[in-house]
Amino acid sequence: MKNYLCWNEKKVSSLDDNTITSLYNEGYVFTRLGKGVMHQIRSLRVDLSKFELTSENRRILRKTDGLQLTAYSLPLTDYHWSIGKMAKNFYDTKFGSGTMSANKVKELLTDPQRSNFNTLLTYVIPSKARDDGIGYAVCYANDQIIHYAYPFYNLTPNTYNLTPNIGLGIMLRAILYAQEQGKRYIYLGSARRPSDVYKLQFSGLEWFDGKEWQNDIALLKEQLQQS
Repeated sequence: MKNYLCWNEKKVSSLDDNTITSLYNEGYVFTRLGKGVMHQIRSLRVDLSKFELTSENRRILRKTDGLQLTAYSLPLTDYHWSIGKMAKNFYDTKFGSGTMSANKVKELLTDPQRSNFNTLLTYVIPSKARDDGIGYAVCYANDQIIHYAYPFYNLTPNTYNLTPNIGLGIMLRAILYAQEQGKRYIYLGSARRPSDVYKLQFSGLEWFDGKEWQNDIALLKEQLQQS
């Protein structure tokens, strides 16, 4: 809690959409730590009224052509253990062993009494013989916002020839989906380490500095390099 990347914690009892949207606007985001638990962080969001595809964004979409997004409401009634296994493998590999357990993913997707999240984005390539999920993103959504909270995908080398662009490919499709759905903002998690610079390439991007929202991306890049 003393870390400058997490300035405050709240446990909210009122989960109506307007209250939650207001808290996201104050830099808070839902966490996996318990029902109603929110952290105020160096949050990133895209103002979807200002978002337009850049030439680099279009290149990523071409490199991941065929990848299709479908949104499902949570809790899942047909949860399969392979989803939790994929998430655990992804987070262990990217962020270290024990970062995310398969049981926690199952809880997020199936237990509304403990989970803050209500939407699962699923990514597939229907033309393939296997149309099981290539990637997923656990999200919170209401009429105004989407929080793209916990994305993960198959790290098998050259998965359907999409790597190394799959991470950006699924994030871009989530941004486009949010825009198509008429949302005002999509929240992309936090900026806390130098490797998070990949999230900064989207037009309309803003970041929360602990007091207000900023659009000086060069300043944020400097802060990430110092992290």
